[in-house]
Amino acid sequence: MRGAARTRAAVQSRAQLPEVTISEDGEVRFLHLGTEWIQGSMLIDSPFDIELEYVQRMMAWLLFVDPDTVSKRRALQLGLGSAALTKFCYKKLRMDTTTFEINPQVLAVCRQWFKLPADGPRLRVVLGDAGEAIRQPEHAARYDALQVDLYDHEAAAPVLDSADFYRDCRGVLTDEGAMTVNLFGRDASYEASLRSICEAFGDESVWAFRPTREGNTIVLALRTPQHPTRMALLERAEEIQTRWNLPAVKWLRLFKPVLAKT
Repeated sequence: MRGAARTRAAVQSRAQLPEVTISEDGEVRFLHLGTEWIQGSMLIDSPFDIELEYVQRMMAWLLFVDPDTVSKRRALQLGLGSAALTKFCYKKLRMDTTTFEINPQVLAVCRQWFKLPADGPRLRVVLGDAGEAIRQPEHAARYDALQVDLYDHEAAAPVLDSADFYRDCRGVLTDEGAMTVNLFGRDASYEASLRSICEAFGDESVWAFRPTREGNTIVLALRTPQHPTRMALLERAEEIQTRWNLPAVKWLRLFKPVLAKT
């Protein structure tokens, strides 16, 4: 049931939101939500690059679109974190970029400490519940890249993680659109999350990385299934690496359709 599926998000939105803090190690600035868990990071000398490996993998949707069309597309992030994805899509990819974030402190800290630009014609950060926001009619079939990273301060499991939620995610995508989701691949909840994504998108539309050393697994789901050859993916990966300095060639050793895993 939709109401039951959204209970955790509703509870979080009503509860007191965690305090946002930052730390540094000299080269990297980290964002925390009231615990030692790292919720995002930024290279201090390269604030618009993506520092964390799993966050870089959230850009794997680039493998499925023509690089020459990227700047004409729209990106949506659910969860601002340290704004790494939002900044990369806006500044590096030159995309029209929207982000939904529930915690106003996160937005304020990103603007002050993580070089998040002010809202403008191509950039907007909307404060509110992501699960409710994406159900609004104006977002239907609007976005080519949807990036979902919705963990609370305990970082135990995604705040929104039901098949109904992922159906709503599918509904905001264009025909060529793709969703990437951050999951904990070594956590017991991973298989349940993957089943929910496959239920919403169809098994033939879903791809997954191997977990990072920290246990993050990025899952990608296409609005419309694609089955490119490995050579086609390699050519695309090489161009992504050249244009945007993302380790896309390495991705191909770690990234497969979920049907190939069974």
